Amino acid sequence: MIRQIPLPLAFNPEHDFDEFHAGGNAEAVDHLRQAAMGKGEHFIYLWGSPGLGKTHLLHACCREAHRAGLTVSFVPLQGLQSFGGEVLEGLEELDLVCLDDLEAVAGDQAWEQALFDLFNRLRDKGNGFIISSRTPPVELPVILPDLKTRFSWGLTLCLRDFSDADKLAALSLRAKLLGLDLPSAVGRFLLTNYRRDLPGLMALLEQLDRATLAAKRKLTIPFLKRYLAENQ
Repeated sequence: MIRQIPLPLAFNPEHDFDEFHAGGNAEAVDHLRQAAMGKGEHFIYLWGSPGLGKTHLLHACCREAHRAGLTVSFVPLQGLQSFGGEVLEGLEELDLVCLDDLEAVAGDQAWEQALFDLFNRLRDKGNGFIISSRTPPVELPVILPDLKTRFSWGLTLCLRDFSDADKLAALSLRAKLLGLDLPSAVGRFLLTNYRRDLPGLMALLEQLDRATLAAKRKLTIPFLKRYLAENQ
């Protein structure tokens, strides 16, 4: 008997729209929220640089749809290339399919055909389809011309890069959710002296939350300097 390998097609229920600082992307986030509830556009192509929160937003779409009583699936293509496009079979029966990291399978003819077929099946049923990628549709290295045309249908949303003010606001929001007091001076120090990509900053913030709890100390610049010196 062939052992069935469980595929990671479930969304993360801990990610929601309230945890995401939209900044200059408020309009794009609103379109995604509407689509997740079965309103507005049925097909959305979301693109932007790494680290802007595309994966978080797809999880949030799935959570919103699930809360509205819809059936959903989150498909992380980055980890599914070796399984082949067969993993997409039957997804058209769901109300919403969120497909992450499209560039991971672009250029693979078998995967592209599977994506093309899924797009058509979802469209025929009128179900939702949200795709994320690092590049706009015209720059995606797709072999199948008809598939690239499909990606240009519907609504294309671009996530803008975050300003330093947006990064500080996002860090403050995350700290609040963690129950961590993040003084503005500490946030500015992080941006000036540490890596500036938001995922890295968020990961460090969670480490600092655990470190301050263990030390029973507040998060101050001296504490931060000492922590970075000992752990980076």
